This record gives sequence, C-alpha cells and structure tokens, in this order.
Amino acid sequence: MSLSAGLLAARALGATYPSPAEGDFLIRDFRFVSGESLPELRVHYRTFGTPRADARGVVRNAVLILHGTGGSGASLMRAEFAGELFGAGQPLNAARFFIVLPDGIGHGKSSKPSNGLHARFPHYGYQDMVEAEFRLLTQGLHVNHARLVMGTSMGGMHTWWGEQHPQFMDTLMPLASLPTQVSGRNRVWRRLVIDAIRNDPAWQGGEYRTQPPSLRTAIEMIWLMGSNPVLRQQEAPTRAHADQIIDSYMNDHLKTEDANDILYAVDASHDYDPGPALERIEAPLLAINSADDLVNPPELQILEREIKRVPHGRAIVIPFSERTHGHGSHTYVVLWKPDLEALLKSPQR
Repeated sequence: MSLSAGLLAARALGATYPSPAEGDFLIRDFRFVSGESLPELRVHYRTFGTPRADARGVVRNAVLILHGTGGSGASLMRAEFAGELFGAGQPLNAARFFIVLPDGIGHGKSSKPSNGLHARFPHYGYQDMVEAEFRLLTQGLHVNHARLVMGTSMGGMHTWWGEQHPQFMDTLMPLASLPTQVSGRNRVWRRLVIDAIRNDPAWQGGEYRTQPPSLRTAIEMIWLMGSNPVLRQQEAPTRAHADQIIDSYMNDHLKTEDANDILYAVDASHDYDPGPALERIEAPLLAINSADDLVNPPELQILEREIKRVPHGRAIVIPFSERTHGHGSHTYVVLWKPDLEALLKSPQR
C-alpha cells in the first residue's frame, strides 16, 4: 500500500536526478464503463524531463510508468526504484527521457471515493483507469507516442494495454502481473478484503464517520501478500516479533488509508482480462515476474503459456534468492535493470 509521499520523496530524491514537476489533468464529463460518470475527473501526475519530438512531430522520448494497487506515482519515488532509474547514466535518465508517473483513478491525489462521494463514487475498473492514463498522455500532456510503457503489479496489468493501442508505443514492460483475468488465489484474497469491508456493520454502506474495524483486516491481508515467506520469517522470527511487525505496519497505515478507497482499488480488477487479444500487441514486450510472488505464482505457468501468443513477447521469471522480495520484487530495479536496458535497445517504431 502507499506510504507517505513526503517520506518517500525525502528518502529517494537527491542530487542524482531532479525533483518532478506535478500537475492535475481535469477530464470533463468522464464516463465510466459502468455507465456512471463524473462531471470532472482529476488525474494527478508527476513528470521528469521534457518531451522531444522528431521532424514529423512524433514524441520519441516519453516513458509512462504505472504504479500498483494502493500506491501512487509518489510510491515509486524511492531509492530502490527511482534512485536506480532516473539518474545520469541510468536506463531512464531524466535528462534524456520524458517520464510520466500518474496517480491512477482512486489513488494518490487523483479523484477517489474518500474525496467526498464515498460509496457514491463511480465503480471504476481497469478499463477506466487505462483510458484516463491514455487521455492524460495524449490530451493532457500532448504525447502522441511512447518510447516505453511499464508498470508494477496493477500498473503491470495496465501495461498490457498494448493490445488496445498497438501502435502507440515502442516497447512494453509489465512487472509482477499475468495476462489473464484475476482468478484463483489472486481473486480470493481480494474477495477477503472486499467482503470484510462490505459486511462490516460499521462500514454503513460507505458513509462511516470513522474508519470501520474491517480496515485493519484489509491492511493485514495486503501486508501478507506483499512479500515472500522467507523475508517475513526473518523479519518476525518469533510470535512476539510477528505481532510487533504487523501491529507497526497496521498502525502506520491506519493513519493514511481509507476503507472505501481500498475497497474500490481492490475491486477495480473485476474487468481485467487481456487474454483474448494478446495477438494484437505489436511492440516488443518483456514481462518480468519473480518466482516467490504469492500473487502471481510461477507454478500456474500462465505467463509462460500466454506469452507465446504475443508476437514479439518474451517473459522472465526471476529465480528466488536473498535479493528477491516476493510480489514486491517489481520495485527493486537491481533485479531487472539489465533486462530493461536490453529492451530499450529495440528500434523506434
């Protein structure tokens, strides 16, 4: 889940790359797939660098980076991610690339239930989030082409949007995701969170005045899925340590999280299913997962099977080691930096 943006920025930002510019793109009369609408949808974003177009007016250096469930663009501004990517001599040097980090619908500083509509906020799905991200680039920032689209977890799932806009990008890099609808254990842990909140009498149909107790259950479940058992055991080698770790994590997040926001964010994957159209992806695509990912376990063999349908697709599953972090491996650039550098050698299209 998201941490304090200020804390993350203070930890990651230094002399290696500039501070981002921040802004809001307002989309008037945004209509959701559900049929609901908002008179004004706010999409917050952070950018590094400047867009550069060729003689034909095609932007050639834009990079879109999409965050995971409960995160934001700020949650990627940390030493192990931005600190390994955006500096001089690094793969996405901010002096060369125009890097865009949006806050997805329902996240960060973008429009979300906790802004005031609560459970009357439109029930958005990943299709709505991808549409807002595309309109931010094309209408808000006037980017007509992307050198790279990449994302972590939920953002990785959004990255398979290459099938919806096959000529828009040169390369694609989804991290910690599978190109199939959410099912099995991945769906069930989400249902546990959703049911805990919706069946909590204190939720009051989303109109609570204080956070319902079920928020604790949601936060604990998200913590459980985020790492691997070995790291969790090292962090909490005794019962007392385990209680201390989860209590500390929960207390920190109870200060900033909102039950409606989490409910909507976890449920938003209901319409995710890139499987039927994988053959439409034209750009080189490199999908990277890790062997200790509880959300996308390699035993399923889904990634290995489905990547064969992507015309220029390739998949890597990072072996378990003392350097991997379960599902959270997507944020540790050192694990996959050489693979990104190789992908960026792909020709412009």
